[in-house]
Amino acid sequence: MDIKRVERHGVDELMANMRKVGMLTRPAELPYKDCPISLETMHTNEIAPAQRYVLTQEIMKVRDLRWSLWDHGVDLFKLDGYATIWLDGYDDPIDVLPPVVEQSEEADASVVKILNDGMHRVYLARMERSPIQVVYVREVPKQYPYYAFPLVNGWGDVDIVSELPEGYIKKWHRIKDYKSLYRDFNSGFQNVGGPRGHFSNAGK
Repeated sequence: MDIKRVERHGVDELMANMRKVGMLTRPAELPYKDCPISLETMHTNEIAPAQRYVLTQEIMKVRDLRWSLWDHGVDLFKLDGYATIWLDGYDDPIDVLPPVVEQSEEADASVVKILNDGMHRVYLARMERSPIQVVYVREVPKQYPYYAFPLVNGWGDVDIVSELPEGYIKKWHRIKDYKSLYRDFNSGFQNVGGPRGHFSNAGK
């Protein structure tokens, strides 16, 4: 991966832009606007995945991104804000954010740190036995729950596959119209995920 240029953005800018994130189908509604938001370093065991798979080819792409950013003095697992990158062959810049984790209160009275965005980055950190810096959002309004439930057995329920079999259940959705609960990170940032969404994975 040929990164031509990297521009760093600090924590204050990251937090301000997170508060601008709207709902995908209701852009005027800002679920994070009044939430406590912090940048925290977590062990991957603390993070509750909702997605039941990671793709081998995406893991390799994210590892390549990690190595390429490192050549520019940027640690993908400790961004201390976020980065805008320019790739050779692409005109549009790409914002690379820390994974987004939300506090989620479940019906059984458990409170989990559910992974909203960044599945492959967190799984890579897990493979490398590394903690990872995340954006942690607390007290999300109850009308905006994450659209899927956390996996019952956590990371033990996650498969690593080259492709998904027909009929594979990716996530267990909370409601029938689960897409109405999607957050649109591109409303607060620019081109999150990059070309074809390689660097960000919300499992949508």
